[in-house]
Amino acid sequence: MDDKTVDEIFTRALSTPTLFTNKTVLRPDYVPSRLPFRQAQVTALGEALAPVLRGFIPSNLLLYGKTGTGKTAVTRRVLTPLGQRTTHTTVPVSVAYSNTRMAGTEYRVLAELATALSLRVPFTGLAVTELFHRILLRIAEVKSHVIVVLDEIDFLVKNYGDETLYDFTRAGEKLSDGHISLIGISNDLKFKELLDPRVLSGLNEEEIMFPPYTADQLKTILTERAQSAFLDGTVTDAAISLCAALAASEHGDARRAVDLLRVCGEVAQREGARHVDESHVRAAMQRIEQDRMVDALKSLPLHQKLVLVAAVFSHSNSSTGELYDDYMALCRRAGSEPLTQRRVSALLTELDLLGLLSVRVVSQGRYGRTKKVNPLVSADFVTEILAPDPSVGGLLVHWPTK
Repeated sequence: MDDKTVDEIFTRALSTPTLFTNKTVLRPDYVPSRLPFRQAQVTALGEALAPVLRGFIPSNLLLYGKTGTGKTAVTRRVLTPLGQRTTHTTVPVSVAYSNTRMAGTEYRVLAELATALSLRVPFTGLAVTELFHRILLRIAEVKSHVIVVLDEIDFLVKNYGDETLYDFTRAGEKLSDGHISLIGISNDLKFKELLDPRVLSGLNEEEIMFPPYTADQLKTILTERAQSAFLDGTVTDAAISLCAALAASEHGDARRAVDLLRVCGEVAQREGARHVDESHVRAAMQRIEQDRMVDALKSLPLHQKLVLVAAVFSHSNSSTGELYDDYMALCRRAGSEPLTQRRVSALLTELDLLGLLSVRVVSQGRYGRTKKVNPLVSADFVTEILAPDPSVGGLLVHWPTK
């Protein structure tokens, strides 16, 4: 593309009338002042945390619900005014937040929590136990009550076990001053089945459920966002209804619905259209699906990448035992210590939730049950995306593409 072509693109962008007035409200991290259909959850979380304002220790909390059901938004909506009130409490209160999937490793999760407590730690190099010990020393030093929020806590447990979570539940025994309360946010409704009984006993938590949004609820949410994000009358009712229906068909995901609304507006904008209609929604859906797969592949931790590569290049309908053998072979080539078969089974479930694999349980009669695994992405696609990856790219040359 030469400079003249680029200049023409910018000139056209400046001369084309805009459809947007405020795209910020369509960002995934935007938290509106009103959260439709989540007042019950806001109330429950607020009441559970309110005792901290009088110096009492609130219960640990687990927030359950599929992706995009408002868990993180409700948590932020409650913790922001709580933080403003705690400036006047006798006991200092701090909030330490980490999205475990985005952090990627157990160490980075703890490092983010340390940073939230104004504790400087090296980017890498410490043992996890030492890092946790320094966090406890910091809490005792400032005599603070810390509310630790672990978003997508199921990701941490599935990939690194529940030892860190166990340490959090027992932290009170090691703290003479200060305390830790835990808020775990999980996309997996069966998350607690992954936990050791010791951890479950220590959690002693309250639970708040977040049901999926219905199509009508999503339409209401999108209508409110569209009124703030677009010029009046530029988004058709049919486009909003289609965005809501598509998102409702995939677990009632409001985040996905809002993102779809944003992208279809961008598609219409680039076309120079005066209105956002259903054709723009369908075009945006295809674009998002492709981008989602690429992002999902690139952001996988090492062992999930190895499991996916093993699944994609193994024969179709592989059993977990067959797949584990291929995974072990990849670990040897990568020079990485393999996970146990139980942990790999949990990673398969995670990849199934991401839409990269199909994992189904099959009965073998008196021989029990097993999982059958089929890839939902092609070997060529995986090779194209992961070939530049230094951790697994070199392994792909050992596998013939299908």
